[in-house]
Amino acid sequence: MDKSAALPWTLKYQPKSLKEFTLYPTQIQQMQIFVQNFKKQKKKAMLLHGPTGCGKTVAVTALAKDSDLELIEINASDFRNKEGVLSIIGTAAKQRSLFSSGKIILVDEVDGLSGNQDRGGIGAIEEVIAQTAFPIFLTCQDASDKKIKSLLKISQAVAFTPLTHLEVTEILKQICKKENIQYDEMALKTLARQADGDLRGAINDLQSLGREKITMQHLEAIGFRNKEEAIEDALIKVFKVKDANVALRAFDNVQEDLDQIAMWIDESLPKEYTDPAALAAAYDAMSRADVFNGRIRRWQHWGFLVYVNALLSAGVAVAKTERNKEQISYQRTQRILKIWIAKQKYAKREGIAQKIAAKTHASSTYCVQHVVPYVKQMFKNKTMREQMISEFEFDADEIGWLGN
Repeated sequence: MDKSAALPWTLKYQPKSLKEFTLYPTQIQQMQIFVQNFKKQKKKAMLLHGPTGCGKTVAVTALAKDSDLELIEINASDFRNKEGVLSIIGTAAKQRSLFSSGKIILVDEVDGLSGNQDRGGIGAIEEVIAQTAFPIFLTCQDASDKKIKSLLKISQAVAFTPLTHLEVTEILKQICKKENIQYDEMALKTLARQADGDLRGAINDLQSLGREKITMQHLEAIGFRNKEEAIEDALIKVFKVKDANVALRAFDNVQEDLDQIAMWIDESLPKEYTDPAALAAAYDAMSRADVFNGRIRRWQHWGFLVYVNALLSAGVAVAKTERNKEQISYQRTQRILKIWIAKQKYAKREGIAQKIAAKTHASSTYCVQHVVPYVKQMFKNKTMREQMISEFEFDADEIGWLGN
């Protein structure tokens, strides 16, 4: 069996070299210069910012291969504290490469560190950048995000602007040619427009059509993007049907990603499955899906994605002994909302602690408990207040909170 046939097209047609990377010539040149002149650079990290699916990570991967450098790819959201960042990223930034003349370190989604900053995550990355012996690339969606303001100051920022629908269309045409897919020009352009600059999403959409020819009628027939299947309808196929084949394709036309789908299932499962044995079997399938998800994040083995989908759909469906005849109202999980509401109560205090932590190299948790109370007292002194505002760059809301 041809293994490439089972690959997502986003991986199958991912540029293996910068020669195949036709997008962002200016940005690519900046990245090459940064790596070539790394030892002379004052800033030891480069922050690539731009919308999801525009090619930031792919560009770094291709650059590493062309430069014969080992690529250490790490997702920032996988680390929960300062110690985790230093032990993994910090070690990689200091140790010599075993497989090539050097290495590139890629820290993806640093804007996902919002939950980690209270444990020193951002500050730890700053420490790593200050001491690194190898080029570090950081990626994020929005460079103006306050969470990464301190990283922006010590990194060279490069913007990956949103792709136009014409650029996305040209790439879709190339894939169609390689897959022997006939297409109407207008249909591909419509597909590209609806992707709204997300090339990865457009390629996934093209693959999901699964047709030898693509026309406007095909897009309209499946209600493409504009009329995607509601998550509630998909959940009915899982919870109310025991046929594994039906359940297996339940989420094919749902806009939610598998992480979001798992939250919907988790919220609704206890309402649907009243039999303890069935409920336990369903949660066992979900836990196995989570294991595969962890392997994907850790090793980038995207072939496991098919198992995640199978366990969340067919695995949960066949766990039940009989169908629940009651009509259940499915809802998105409220867990994240509750966490968010709780965090908002302490947002100002935590924001102040994060700024202090970034300057003092302490964790924000420590600063919340042991530093912020003293800062509030020192804020009563006009001279000290002005010094602290200047040093920590407190905004108007934070100044008001500290002054009360």
